[in-house]
Amino acid sequence: MAYWIFMFALLLSIVRVLHASAGDADPIYKFCLEQCEKTGCVGEKCFQHCKFSSDGIPIDGPWYLQEPLYLRWKQWDCQSDCRYHCMLAREEEREKLGDKPIKYHGKWPFRRVYGIQEPVSVALSALNLAMQFHGWLSFFILLYYKLPLRPNKKTYYEYTGLWHLYGVLSMNSWFWSAVFHSRDVDLTEKLDYSSAVALLGISLILAILRAFNVRDEAARVMISAPLIAFVTTHILYLNFYKLDYGLNMKVCVAMGIAQLLIWAIWAGVTHHPSRWKLWVVVVGGALAMLLEIYDFPPYWGFIDAHAAWHATTIPLTYLWWSFIKDDAEYRTSILVKKVK
Repeated sequence: MAYWIFMFALLLSIVRVLHASAGDADPIYKFCLEQCEKTGCVGEKCFQHCKFSSDGIPIDGPWYLQEPLYLRWKQWDCQSDCRYHCMLAREEEREKLGDKPIKYHGKWPFRRVYGIQEPVSVALSALNLAMQFHGWLSFFILLYYKLPLRPNKKTYYEYTGLWHLYGVLSMNSWFWSAVFHSRDVDLTEKLDYSSAVALLGISLILAILRAFNVRDEAARVMISAPLIAFVTTHILYLNFYKLDYGLNMKVCVAMGIAQLLIWAIWAGVTHHPSRWKLWVVVVGGALAMLLEIYDFPPYWGFIDAHAAWHATTIPLTYLWWSFIKDDAEYRTSILVKKVK
């Protein structure tokens, strides 16, 4: 459930970026940008990689060789630094006039920390990654060290492999979320969106198989194969043909709504002892989504609505893995009784 909330919030952030921003059209900001790219300076601050020779070649070699080693990975170039410092300068002027912050190039005016674009979102993405790892590891320990195993040392729980795959893809998705918030470039954007789509795909498969209690291997393959083919094709399309935000939004929302409905209906009809946890995640996730819809500017240049949403997913992730572990215990107890 938490994965659907994660993906829907990501889609909302994509939609917001697609719209032109008020800061882009600000004449003072545009003039600052033009001057910076010519002179390499914003006020008294100048950038070595904005200095060019008469033939347009950067002085002292490529800009990335002029940065300290620990900063070169960021790929900051002349345009990026000019945009950032002109934005800060313009926002300081607007603040003195009593104006509220506005967006520039689809993003709120965040302050960098050691070259990281959105430090709070990065930190919270890392915490979500840690929470996913904790959930997956505790699930692994429960299955193989606390619950009874079959004579062949395999688990009784029929969905073990699927939840392991879900855990790996969840951690992968949060890892690339942290990287993307650290530095927004084409590569990190594609990796972030692709990993989120892959997570959404396995989540839909899991929702169908668990809610309908599909245990036959042939039936599982028949359900999973077309969905895996579809998700794989979609990811290849986004990465190697066209990063179509509109199409991606439609595909992901459709898969997200489908699995949300499956889990919600199943929670309503099942007698599962931990079904209340499903409802808490659904309701809590819906309330958390209000942060994405409200979308307020960053406080102190660091904490915006999206960062606050990242914080809400941490307890929801803990509860979601708690349900998964409860389900493993519930199904194992039933199957062990049948064997006896």
